Amino acid sequence: MTARIGIIGAGLIGRAWAIVFARSGMTVRLYDVDANALDQARDAIRQSLQDLHQVGLIEDVEAPLSLIQTESDLAHSMMGVEYVQECGPEDVAAKRRIYTELESVVTPDTVLASSTSGIAASRFTDHLKHPERCLVAHPVNPPYLIPLVEVVPSPATSEASVNRTMQLMEEAQQTPILVRKEIQGFILNRLQGALLNESLRLFRDGYVSAEDLDKTVKHGLGLRWSFMGPFETIDLNAPNGVVDYGDRYGPLYRDVDRQRGDDDPWDVATLAALGQERREQLPSEGLAKRQAWRDRRLMALMAHQRHIETQ
Repeated sequence: MTARIGIIGAGLIGRAWAIVFARSGMTVRLYDVDANALDQARDAIRQSLQDLHQVGLIEDVEAPLSLIQTESDLAHSMMGVEYVQECGPEDVAAKRRIYTELESVVTPDTVLASSTSGIAASRFTDHLKHPERCLVAHPVNPPYLIPLVEVVPSPATSEASVNRTMQLMEEAQQTPILVRKEIQGFILNRLQGALLNESLRLFRDGYVSAEDLDKTVKHGLGLRWSFMGPFETIDLNAPNGVVDYGDRYGPLYRDVDRQRGDDDPWDVATLAALGQERREQLPSEGLAKRQAWRDRRLMALMAHQRHIETQ
């Protein structure tokens, strides 16, 4: 694949996207207004590529690295690119400014996609001359280890832009899903939010410790969810499939849902208590080391899944 990709922002997500596209043979222009951020980005990208190579997820470090060019001039960096992945701040006003600048330096048919975690594209692209080529392509961090990408068009987005983005993500070894209508938080974060909200309530109300809550997902739900989703799970958990499951367990889930209040589980006291328990399990100075451990485990899981798929 020889697509030319522009990336706005050389932070954590921008660097990760650069790896995603470059490892698939696409040329990447990584732009940031901060020259220091660009210098740090190249070292960080090299380290991540070396980690991927060490576990056998890429064959070479230098080949993808050679496809990534860092740029501090917006017009020059976006010249001739076919697709732009914007990784700017989670702020509507900032994104509106970025997209205004982008529209002035790219061709009218260049797809402009945002990495935003929950802001609908219509909120920061409705003022453009060509909003039909704008959408959201929301990754899961880090996208070179977790392949899901939520493709979220606005009402103005053209079908051609959606199709080009879906195809590009597949060519970049990602797993795109189409979010059919704009909704705050999209799909993944709404699902994650539902689990987090209930987790916080169960912890806050004294039903379970933070450690045991994590064990419940790690050694229970998470094992199944690592290779199949919730709908397939329940379809296989009743003799006659999903309708049978609903007949058996629907009343239980309806009752549990009614018990949930409208209170805010993200209150200061709950987070402080959770933070205290977590820091007792993992002191602050150990966070970076544990994050690196997480990434190595994800690499091992990805390598295992690829091995299984080839059998």
